[in-house]
Amino acid sequence: MEAWLMQQLEALLVVMALPKVGLSAIFVIAFVSATLLPLGSEPAVFGLVKLSPELFWPAVLVATVGNTLGGALTWWMGYGAERLTERALHRKPTEARALAWLHRFGAKACLLSWLPLVGDPLCAVAGWLRLPFWPCVLYMAIGKFARYLCMTLVLLHLWPTQ
Repeated sequence: MEAWLMQQLEALLVVMALPKVGLSAIFVIAFVSATLLPLGSEPAVFGLVKLSPELFWPAVLVATVGNTLGGALTWWMGYGAERLTERALHRKPTEARALAWLHRFGAKACLLSWLPLVGDPLCAVAGWLRLPFWPCVLYMAIGKFARYLCMTLVLLHLWPTQ
């Protein structure tokens, strides 16, 4: 049973590594993982690059675009949430400091959108605060590209191809 399961998993990975399927799967996974849903796209990018090393740059770029567009969607969700609700009259001091910090750095704070746990909510808060959309998207893209590039290179170094 275990051998059969491993065989099925390998077959699935081979299909996912096909350029016509693999890159679109990377895009969807990266897009969804940039929303507030808990999903990581790095294993999918690494798996594709491991099975098809010639897809290194296309995989990194497609993941960056998908993740950036997901971050932009999260920005719009934050923007819409702020427009639909009134601002809270009583904020906790911690919240006020975090919002003041984000306002001080402005769109450049979106460079940190690649961080686990805080990156995606950061995009939503940027939208909530109505930080300028296109500069936020640019900084998101820079941060996300650097993350995918570094993480994929590190993973490939740790597990080189045979």
